[in-house]
Amino acid sequence: MTGVQNVPVTKDDAGIRLDRWFKRHFPQVRHAYLEKIIRKGQVRVDGARVKANDRLEEGQMIRVPPIPEQGARPAKKTAPSYDLSPHDRDFIRNMVIYEDASVFVLNKPSGLAVQGGTKTKRHVDGLLAGLASRTDGKPRLVHRLDRDTSGALVVARTAGAAAKLAEGFKRRETRKIYWALVSGVPHPLEGEIVASLRKTVIGDDGQERVMALGEEDEEAPLEPVKGSKSAVTRYAVGAHAADTLSWLILWPVTGRTHQLRVHCAALGVPIIGDRKYGPSEGVANLGAASSKLHLHARSVTFVSPVAGRVTVTAPLSDHMAESWRLFGFEETDEDPFE
Repeated sequence: MTGVQNVPVTKDDAGIRLDRWFKRHFPQVRHAYLEKIIRKGQVRVDGARVKANDRLEEGQMIRVPPIPEQGARPAKKTAPSYDLSPHDRDFIRNMVIYEDASVFVLNKPSGLAVQGGTKTKRHVDGLLAGLASRTDGKPRLVHRLDRDTSGALVVARTAGAAAKLAEGFKRRETRKIYWALVSGVPHPLEGEIVASLRKTVIGDDGQERVMALGEEDEEAPLEPVKGSKSAVTRYAVGAHAADTLSWLILWPVTGRTHQLRVHCAALGVPIIGDRKYGPSEGVANLGAASSKLHLHARSVTFVSPVAGRVTVTAPLSDHMAESWRLFGFEETDEDPFE
């Protein structure tokens, strides 16, 4: 049995729930027992009674009562996993394009999934152990990119940073700019796509896709469709090659699944290499690059818990950089939406 402890809430634990805090710092405490001692008032924060789902603030003092054996369980191993190969460690470390005490920003390559699944064994989430530290553990994902989309991916180093960054995404305080190579030239050259999206099953393959339900008019909005979600994308043409191809700069004001890919297709300029929403035929003069999706998260602007407002720019993936060279597009990071 341990004695009474008074433990301060650190910056890294700010924003997490009390029960999650116990799981992190006292993994031997069973959840049912924790609920019991909370109900009895034996666990207190700054001297006040609390609930298991109350969120903590930096500097608060948590009273942890003695934990008898019947309230404990064998401690689980909480240290991060360090069983990655040297190749995988180097691979994930070379993806880092920005870091501070609270976040990493990675330049995710095209073709690498962010999270695992039944048939996906190698992914960013699994590789993050290569960036783990003994004090903070494995970094945490804050948002996602499609497997075939490359570019800037924000990862939190601590649970507290993850909570704050996730709130910034939820409140749309985080701004992401994407670059795409699309088939055709949109008219006008700059504008806004406002079209609700809905997941549906199309075709004989039975795969789930996202459909644009039509452009909405603010003066006379469409009747809401069950299961649909509003979506807004601003766009501007950076350059174009005759009437064949365009470099499109995209700002997804909302963040829906496959939003940019569906909105570009709805605008009549599908993204090159998009086998799900684009034309079945490729663009011959792109060569080998035509088989890859030309969508890149070029930059992300967010509020770092320690560094304040930060903008990070991700270099183009190899196949997109080659396409930019082939068509003579000169890279510039001027923001057309400011």
